[in-house]
Amino acid sequence: MDTVTFGALSAFAITCLVIELTPGPNMAYLALLSASKGRRAGFAAVVGIALGLLIVGVAAALGVATLIANSPALYQALRWGGIVYLLWLAYEGFRGDEETSPGTAKAAAPDTTYFVRGLVTNLLNPKAGLFFVAVLPTFLNEANGLIAQAVTLSLVYVAIATIIHSIIVVLADAARPWLEDERRSAFVRRALSLLLVGIAVWLFFTTRRIEP
Repeated sequence: MDTVTFGALSAFAITCLVIELTPGPNMAYLALLSASKGRRAGFAAVVGIALGLLIVGVAAALGVATLIANSPALYQALRWGGIVYLLWLAYEGFRGDEETSPGTAKAAAPDTTYFVRGLVTNLLNPKAGLFFVAVLPTFLNEANGLIAQAVTLSLVYVAIATIIHSIIVVLADAARPWLEDERRSAFVRRALSLLLVGIAVWLFFTTRRIEP
């Protein structure tokens, strides 16, 4: 039967939980967005992030991510695309043309805008692809259908990530009354934007390929 063993599923779920609790681009962006634009915008981004992770997971199951990992040109294009996109989000948040304090915010952008940003952030995240290529296979049972198992584990990862991301959105949205003060709002927004910059730099160094 094409199923994942209970032991492998439990170990994988714990691994996913630890990874998702570690600060990363999704966490920083959702906190920044939800604290300034509110819960609805945050959840729109959560849906985009979930779809992006699912696409990457299914692609990995079908071997596409392995192809990218083995192609220097494709890998570097994906890597730099993700880094530049994170820096752009950080610049936009730091500048604060749209992401102003809740009390003075302009008309909200369509929810699809935040959905697309969440989607693109994860499609351009090489760490996500590497996770599904390098980490996920260690939990597969070769005696069963590998593709079915990979898809199942991908769904588990997306579910855990979505739960954690939703909690971040709710907590950040709850802080909005405190952020009515423009100086507080600007400080938090810029701090989170700098965190995104730090994550982009971290991504640059940790995803480098050192040639022999």
